[in-house]
Amino acid sequence: MPQQWYDACCRYRGQVVRIHDRFGNVHIGRITRVTPNRVYILPAGRRNLGGFGYGFGWGWGWGWGYGIALAAIVGITLIGLFW
Repeated sequence: MPQQWYDACCRYRGQVVRIHDRFGNVHIGRITRVTPNRVYILPAGRRNLGGFGYGFGWGWGWGWGYGIALAAIVGITLIGLFW
């Protein structure tokens, strides 16, 4: 199953998506990076200021957003056309 989500995330990279995870969370944002284990999304409505992400000192990286484990994904919807 993670291979299916990896392929979908690669296909939707740069687009605004809605991701549902197995914990019941819904994540909405632009896919900025995809690795074999995670997809990184920048929350919708947020801007990357100066290339440094959001700060907090943990997990936000250099404007990649936050990571979601591919194994936790149960659904991805492309919403870029409607956003």
